[in-house]
Amino acid sequence: MKKILLPIILISSYTSAQAPSGYYNGTTGLTGYALKSKLHDIISEKNTIWNYSDLPNLYNQTDLDVYYDHTSANNTTFLLDIYSEIPSGPDVYEYTSTQMSGGGATVEGGGYNREHMMPQSTFYSNYPMYSDLFHVIPVDAFINQTRKNFPYGISNATVYNVFTNSSKMGNSGIPNWVYTGRVYEPIDEFKGDIARTLLYFVVRYEGKLGTFNYNNSTNPASDTNPLDGTEERAFEPGYIAMLLQWNQQDPVSQREIDRNNKVYSIQKNRNPFIDNPGWANEIWNQTPDAIAPQPVSNFNSLQTSAYFTTLSWLPSTDADVIGYKIYQNGTLIATTKGTSIHLDHLNPSTTYNFTIKAYDSGYLLSPSSNTVSVTTLASDIYAKDLYISKYLKGSSNNKGIEITNKTGHPINLSDYRLSIQYPSGTNYYFPSPYELEGTIGNNETFVVLNPSANFSCFTVNQAKFLMATPQMTFTGSQYMELSYKSTTIDALGVKSQNNSSSLNNVSLYRKSTINQPTNTFNINEWDSYPANYCQSLGTTLSTSELIASNNTRAYTIYPNPVNDQLFVEGEIGNIKVLQIIDLSGKVIYTEKDPFINKKNIDVQGIPAGIYLLRLDNKVQQFIKK
Repeated sequence: MKKILLPIILISSYTSAQAPSGYYNGTTGLTGYALKSKLHDIISEKNTIWNYSDLPNLYNQTDLDVYYDHTSANNTTFLLDIYSEIPSGPDVYEYTSTQMSGGGATVEGGGYNREHMMPQSTFYSNYPMYSDLFHVIPVDAFINQTRKNFPYGISNATVYNVFTNSSKMGNSGIPNWVYTGRVYEPIDEFKGDIARTLLYFVVRYEGKLGTFNYNNSTNPASDTNPLDGTEERAFEPGYIAMLLQWNQQDPVSQREIDRNNKVYSIQKNRNPFIDNPGWANEIWNQTPDAIAPQPVSNFNSLQTSAYFTTLSWLPSTDADVIGYKIYQNGTLIATTKGTSIHLDHLNPSTTYNFTIKAYDSGYLLSPSSNTVSVTTLASDIYAKDLYISKYLKGSSNNKGIEITNKTGHPINLSDYRLSIQYPSGTNYYFPSPYELEGTIGNNETFVVLNPSANFSCFTVNQAKFLMATPQMTFTGSQYMELSYKSTTIDALGVKSQNNSSSLNNVSLYRKSTINQPTNTFNINEWDSYPANYCQSLGTTLSTSELIASNNTRAYTIYPNPVNDQLFVEGEIGNIKVLQIIDLSGKVIYTEKDPFINKKNIDVQGIPAGIYLLRLDNKVQQFIKK
């Protein structure tokens, strides 16, 4: 019989008692995709990412079966496998964490695999997705390999495999989804578990979903991936309806609650749909209107440099607008939820034309905005991209790097990767890269550490990224690089070589005279210190550094202290960029070509305090009364 999806009933009671107090602060009153984005911000903050090879041992904490065949945590070493578990009786076979399958499995019971509930092909086997404990679970190897990268779903009458616990592979019978290929249908006991895991995945990795492998083939009926390429809705509507039904019909179990808490202790984030299952409906049970939004207004460029421009606009007046699409010379290049954006990786002395369209919760587009034409400068005072500023190789797990932003604008890290090269016999290979995320402000640095590091000047709690992935388990001989998409930005060591003479048991600090990345490693750009050396790691670039880098001043400023108008005298006609910087190192005002028709700077809107005036590469301190 064909299974019919029932109408969705909102779950009104939340079960948030498991989460630590304050963990979900800021979610009150939010609904729809605004709630989804807030949850993303919460659960993606400061995760600890473990190596894929660490998972079997971690399963002894997260996935022991004390719920069905074994009822005491003291009398079992067997893993709970949701693909083979028989809730009503004894399982046909069981595994300990050491019984991984060593190869292709031809029958059930031959060992387990680490199963990616969202298939690896979705995210190209990259970290942090690759080892995320919430969606990488122990399951029977034969069932895992039979499932391949087919989606979870509802099977119709055409069934190809029925497994020992009655889960099965069959052709899709999911209503309102065009896909007709094979699906893996779990037993009812675990459908809610799977639904809440998939919903977690698209919340946790919002901001990257558009770069993943998603349903965009010319033959959607054969496309196995239910992702739709959007950051907000994430899944095809018919697939979301099925997940919402599974979430409702199979409530959160004690096993899920316990596992959520255990993963939190290991990975430092939670599955919000286990803590609050009603949030799934709050986010996705929407009825978009059929009216396209109004266009934005006052679209303009606030600042243009050699490698970036900052665009700004007034929002569309429609209440259901959820974002904006930015087009460069007619090609979509970015989306944002805000009303401004920094577009980087531009070429110097080049003209670009930008337009923008608003889009709403039904993914209807507004008419296009006016065109903003910008021509980048031939050169500027900024770094053209992020660069690695410190490399630390110490004893045991004391491994880390620091990355600095001196580009003149905040940077979205989602398209940046850390990669490391390892030897394989006489050849070399790159294991799964680590995709960065979040933002880094101008004039700021961030630190990446091994989670077991123990440096004297910096704790793991201060690091922005903690990873036991290959990128932070190096021995000091491997080539490492920071890349933007597929382009190498900055490099440590020489590719396809043993670099132990320059990278082993040392701390390398980029010389203060170097403020640009380079894709060719040059040891002369670095100061070398002994292993475990740790000074001034992860600090905001100091104002003393700015002053120290200042050369002979070619201008004077007055009055100082100043009330409203600061005047500049001297060789200022060719100044390209003016900046006012507070003592934390934060740029609070920028102006391009400031002295073409004037010699004064209006500082009326700046709070009282001590500031630095930076004119190209010249810096002078002043006081605002």
